[in-house]
Amino acid sequence: MLRSQSILFGASTALLALAGEPLAASFGNGPLAIRVGRAETVTKGVIENAVILVEDGKIVTIGEDLPVERGVQVIDRPQWTVMPGMVSSYTRIGLDSEGGDDMSPDVKASDELWPKSRDMRKVVDYGFTTLGVYPAGNGIPGLAAAIRPRGETVAEMILKDPAYLKIVMRSDSASKKRIRDAFAKVDEYEEKVKKAREKWDKDKDKDKDKKGKKDEKPAEKPAEKPAEKTDEKKMADPDAQDVGSEAAQEGKTDAKDEKKADGFVPPAPDDKSRSFVEMRAKKLRALVTLAGAADWLHWLDALGKETIGFDVRLVLNQDSDIYFVFDKKTYDLDADGIGDRKVHAVVEPVLTFTPHTRRLRNLPMELAQAGAKVCFTPRTDNLDNYKEFLGHVSELIGAGMTRDVALRALTQNGADLLGVGDRVGSLEKGKDANLVFLDGDPFQPATRIQAVMLDGRFVFGEVDS
Repeated sequence: MLRSQSILFGASTALLALAGEPLAASFGNGPLAIRVGRAETVTKGVIENAVILVEDGKIVTIGEDLPVERGVQVIDRPQWTVMPGMVSSYTRIGLDSEGGDDMSPDVKASDELWPKSRDMRKVVDYGFTTLGVYPAGNGIPGLAAAIRPRGETVAEMILKDPAYLKIVMRSDSASKKRIRDAFAKVDEYEEKVKKAREKWDKDKDKDKDKKGKKDEKPAEKPAEKPAEKTDEKKMADPDAQDVGSEAAQEGKTDAKDEKKADGFVPPAPDDKSRSFVEMRAKKLRALVTLAGAADWLHWLDALGKETIGFDVRLVLNQDSDIYFVFDKKTYDLDADGIGDRKVHAVVEPVLTFTPHTRRLRNLPMELAQAGAKVCFTPRTDNLDNYKEFLGHVSELIGAGMTRDVALRALTQNGADLLGVGDRVGSLEKGKDANLVFLDGDPFQPATRIQAVMLDGRFVFGEVDS
């Protein structure tokens, strides 16, 4: 039975924190129950009077007015609201290298990580507990990594590496040629693997033939048996099977199993091709940066018949015409639109105008309505934009975006894009205890973050007894 399901709150569950002392120093590593007025779970709706039990860095359980075992440490904050730690799936906060405009799909953003980066550590105070850091540059600059913003070592920070391959697409022949050439290299690699396999199978058959000849012995003439005895045996056991047939069938089964695990090791792709080989094999996704509608159409044209998984990073500005390719139906496109493909779309929380007009547009909301899975990222990597992030999102809510869509865009959608949605992004049993505590509704201007928990440990905030 879970600790949270055994015994009601009692006098022994008094708060253990000292006045003004940081939470991280006040509570140990044992189970901790946190009672708040409201929990924004993202995937399971809102829970009023919520209790969250945290242990070993995970959410053990969450529910309304759950009882807690006597002796478990408790934080009782009925005026607080809790939400999952926020996710920015597209950032270079804390990284400082410069990139070019070339083909570098083997470059890894994780090689730039510095655990003592002040800016990266500071974003945790603003409620960000998961980041997707990408390499600098245009063209195909390299591989992004999903990380936690704090850790003593680089290995401790990494959640998934690589998370996606960053591609910058432009509506020009050079961009399309880069993509087509990359997949042409994959074709060459697959042909190389095919030939290596054929040679391996041929060599293996030769070895079997040699071994068979070596083990051959003169055949012995079987002793003749009286016909009547053989007939009597068959008549006595009409269901008896021919032993030779059994052996042959067993040999076929063994051969099949042997082929499954025959030890063939394909040649490794070169560094420039590896990411595209993995994308074709559905082991890696791309995140494609698009600045306009033409970029989307050129991207689809460059892909041709390729069926790789990809998401998009959309640059929203006053002159952008990207809304023309949100969906096929509205703008009578020949190809599927961004929303039709149900891709994740990384955007800043900004309001723009229709080009050459003063008509205000909420493009992130239109994206979501078209079917895309919106993922918010701060407007720039300036720390002020991380600090004011919730306020920027609230502007979109004021312009028509629903709270549910906005919350997902802050959390779960970005986690799913990075491939870590099973660990972070919502308040659910078994997920990492990355929690943000606020003194009110996340989207009210006066609301402030009171505390942040990362992997079950408070890393920001104070509490009074």
